Amino acid sequence: MIRTIRISGFGGQGVMLTGQLLAHAANKQGLFSLWVPTYGPETRGGTANCSITISDKPIYSPVFQDSDDLLIFNEPSLAKFGNKVKEGGNIFYNSSLVKSYENHHNIHVYPIPMTDLAQSLDKPQVANMVMLGAYLKKVDIFKEDVIMESLQYFLGAKKAGMLPINRRALAVGSESVA
Repeated sequence: MIRTIRISGFGGQGVMLTGQLLAHAANKQGLFSLWVPTYGPETRGGTANCSITISDKPIYSPVFQDSDDLLIFNEPSLAKFGNKVKEGGNIFYNSSLVKSYENHHNIHVYPIPMTDLAQSLDKPQVANMVMLGAYLKKVDIFKEDVIMESLQYFLGAKKAGMLPINRRALAVGSESVA
């Protein structure tokens, strides 16, 4: 089993944290994972992205052309990566910022109003967790308790108070997809 995931959005939308969570959770579940961030000027409002590879066998290269799953947080990211998904793959896009996506391939498309849903929780910072919740429901690889352990690890003691709202955001995201 090899699963390739690309996450892209504006710097500051939680793209990197979302990718780190998935890679960390995969390791905690006994899988191999690679997380490759793209840093640079992208972190200051431009398009930031990361690639995650998850496998049940050692991974020898972090490079892939098309991903199995694509999580898109903004319109420029869709323009950049929307055509880089394998046939039969999944695109989850932020329908709060991206108005539509025309599916020209055999791809499963999930519009998730992640920004609007996070604002309804009075915490726009958790929009990435809304998207992650939708993703986790549709792509049944990760155990919820392992995701929460990984989130607790990355938030650390200083931000432990953010765990309940992040848990709620994951649930809202999960509820947003059929």
